[in-house]
Amino acid sequence: MQEKIHALVDSYEKEVKEMYHYLHQNGEISWEEKQTTDFICKQLKQLQIPYTRFSDQTGVIGYFGKKEEGPVVGLRTDMDALWQNVNGTWKANHSCGHDGHMTILIFALKCLKELGIEPKGLIKSIFQPAEETGGGALSLLRKGVIDDIDYLLGLHVRPIQEMRFPNCSAAIYHGASTILKGRIFGMQAHAARHHLGVNVIDSLSLINATIRSIPINPAVPSTIKMTYAQAGGKNFNIIPDYGEFGIDIRAQTNEAMQELLKKLKKAIINAGEANGAKVEMEILAEMVAAIPNPAMEKIAAESIVEMLGDDNLVLPPVTPGGEDFHFYYHHKRKLKATMIGLGSDLQPGLHHPNMSFNLDSLLNGIKIMVLATIKLLQNP
Repeated sequence: MQEKIHALVDSYEKEVKEMYHYLHQNGEISWEEKQTTDFICKQLKQLQIPYTRFSDQTGVIGYFGKKEEGPVVGLRTDMDALWQNVNGTWKANHSCGHDGHMTILIFALKCLKELGIEPKGLIKSIFQPAEETGGGALSLLRKGVIDDIDYLLGLHVRPIQEMRFPNCSAAIYHGASTILKGRIFGMQAHAARHHLGVNVIDSLSLINATIRSIPINPAVPSTIKMTYAQAGGKNFNIIPDYGEFGIDIRAQTNEAMQELLKKLKKAIINAGEANGAKVEMEILAEMVAAIPNPAMEKIAAESIVEMLGDDNLVLPPVTPGGEDFHFYYHHKRKLKATMIGLGSDLQPGLHHPNMSFNLDSLLNGIKIMVLATIKLLQNP
């Protein structure tokens, strides 16, 4: 079977790279992946794979096989791009590899079809929107998309700092992440009589200094940093009365994240309101940390070794990045799931506006996903 997969996937190389380039050039931001959804539906139709889409949001679910005859295997990819300044132009930009992930899943389905696989069970392909917001997986959870799924497999291209091409890992141990937004309300005054006002820039400065002094357990990798701050208008001689800020919080475990949030919220209120201002906060997005699943990692590892050789299986990276894939088994603990790490020499880094990677890694991703899917369908 491995030889057949290798030969078939290698024959797709030109098509794979063409599809990747099309998706890369036509990125759409979270919740606006309308053309991308249409494109995926067209591909599934050509493969004669039935699918459903949603009336109230983007995203597509494909169905290949009959779940009455065996397990339900979910194959998940993300769809959205980021909004970035790319060489002087603001645009939707695939700088996280989601264009590659979609390409891999489409051609994995194509390969399974052309191998003549008749699933004893159901392959449920999940094209998920809005991963970058942390809300895409949650929206599909609310719709019951994974309720009948026994096994869930995803993958993600990895930065060169973590993994070199063609190395791959059976899991990615993402940490928990939270994005917090705050608003500060002060009082305007003439800059010559600043004592009559409440300057929100003073609040911003004190908040930024205070969050850096929050005690963090050195045994658990964690970071807190202000990533957005804005205050004032067009006049420089007015004490500003309104400001906004954003804080990015990372922790390697869910327990550490909850402890950090308690400390952080208290510190922000105390620092922000020390000069008489008022502070409001809300969580814009949050993602849970990965929970290892040895059974799924074993199957993923076997698939990597059989397709790429022993030398190309590496240990799962422990990364501070976040990924909403982990919400699926956080909410359904009986679900067996893992996200494969795909070595691709990605650089300068994820979310860099000029990110690029070795496109030959897409072929490796297809091969691993195909073989892992076949193995999962054979599980009771």
